[in-house]
Amino acid sequence: MSKVAVVRGKRGVEPVYRALDLVDYGEALRGCDRVLVKVNFITTKNWETGATTDPVVVEAIIDRVRDLKAEVYVVESDATMTNADNAFIASGMKEMCDRKDVPWINLRHAGDRVKIDVPGGAALKSVEVPRIVMDSAIVSAAKLKTHAETGVTLGMKNMFGLLPDKFKGKYHLRGIDKVILDINTVLRPRLTVIDGFVAMEGMGPVGGRPVNMDLIIAGSDPVATDATAARIMGFDPHLVNHISSAHDRGLGEIDGVEVLGERLEDVTRVFERF
Repeated sequence: MSKVAVVRGKRGVEPVYRALDLVDYGEALRGCDRVLVKVNFITTKNWETGATTDPVVVEAIIDRVRDLKAEVYVVESDATMTNADNAFIASGMKEMCDRKDVPWINLRHAGDRVKIDVPGGAALKSVEVPRIVMDSAIVSAAKLKTHAETGVTLGMKNMFGLLPDKFKGKYHLRGIDKVILDINTVLRPRLTVIDGFVAMEGMGPVGGRPVNMDLIIAGSDPVATDATAARIMGFDPHLVNHISSAHDRGLGEIDGVEVLGERLEDVTRVFERF
């Protein structure tokens, strides 16, 4: 049975520590010498808007990874309308990384790329990513947000940003839900940590309204973690195409998830859709 932690607490490292401990982050990252923390920098807006990953969440992940004596990097790639390097500064992530002495990588500029075939790809036959992505464990440090195309943007959608192409609109034309499914088939995160300190509803993933949820959601099963987060937002995960398709492909569980920490009925809030 997949386990997902749902921890309520005021913004800070402690709720993140508790969530990671509940899902046994050490076991999930066992044997990993290098960890990439994949953040969400779809815009240069800061964490208070609910649009980008909170540096405090990443700081807590870094601390726990370092407890395991592993190298850790913070990574993202440029989006069509956003320079990830600028977002790294504007979000406050650079200040935190400088203080913690953690390297930053804009994957768009990372060389030595490798091609990965996608078996049974729904939209893609293969993907090309920097070799460091293939040679590292991934922690998806995602946001709790709505999305105009996919309904929600959580841990699996966040993995889309591992693709180093700047002009990602071409993937949307192939069916973004199918592309998310294919990416997660070959690039499975070891852990998903969803930042719900300040979430977003409405015109997500950039133009919506911030929602103070004071939540951290974490798990090693990316489907179960996203399904749990979707339920907290008032969405039926069976009706979110990339979540249900990922379950059908055997990438994780959508039902029968053991929730650790808070009860779902105590933290659920129906988010306004786009």
